[in-house]
Amino acid sequence: MTNRFILITAQVISVIFSPFYLPVLAVAVLICFSYLRYLPWSFSAHVLLLIYVFTVLLPRIGIFTYRKINGWTRHQLSRRERRIVPYILSITSYAALFYLMGQLRMPRFMLSIVAGALVVQVVCALVNPLFKVSTHAAASGGLTGAIMAFSFLLNVELTTMLCLSVLLSGVVCTARLVLRQHSLGELFLGVVVGWISAFFAILFL
Repeated sequence: MTNRFILITAQVISVIFSPFYLPVLAVAVLICFSYLRYLPWSFSAHVLLLIYVFTVLLPRIGIFTYRKINGWTRHQLSRRERRIVPYILSITSYAALFYLMGQLRMPRFMLSIVAGALVVQVVCALVNPLFKVSTHAAASGGLTGAIMAFSFLLNVELTTMLCLSVLLSGVVCTARLVLRQHSLGELFLGVVVGWISAFFAILFL
């Protein structure tokens, strides 16, 4: 009974904290803890919805369709050699969002978050032929890197959010270990790739 509860909890955590939610979470944090909180809530809600559509909804639909066409389970799709197309779908959607937000003249810091998430996806895709990287771990590491970058850029105290992001990263990585989706090395590499990619992409955009 206890083992089943742990397994279900790990599955729920993996679904809720899917790597696709990194931009949505990061923008939500930015809106709450920066000058962007003074923007009209209707504007913020529309931005979050736009980001959700391009970074969560469209990639999920594309990957789900690709998986169904091939008759693979989620576990079968997680094999390193089968992750190329999902990466391409995600990168294309993220790049389209970045272009669209640029055309709409969105605030620079919102653009930088999408850029950071896009860089995380690209780096993971480039590393994938050599090593299997946990995208869940990369997303959680990317969130931590994004918070640290904005703390420097905005000169604001984000220690609480940083600690929560590190805790979240640990929870997500533990869940992936429990589900036996990744080794400890794949998770560590994912966190490092995500942190470095998001931190420097946002810092230097």
